Amino acid sequence: MAVKIKVTLVKSPIGYSENQRKVLKSLGLGKMGSSVVHDDTSSIQGMIRKCAHLVAVENVAE
Repeated sequence: MAVKIKVTLVKSPIGYSENQRKVLKSLGLGKMGSSVVHDDTSSIQGMIRKCAHLVAVENVAE
């Protein structure tokens, strides 16, 4: 079974670059406090690294 991670938007992307806002949108994060669960893949990890200062990440046990 794949490892899952929960990504939560904890800081507003206002004032940050358009690229970071696009990454948040591609992760499925729109409003403050919204959360999504993704498989822990290298592509998702790269997206999280681009906007790590805006999100909180935690492991999800399934």
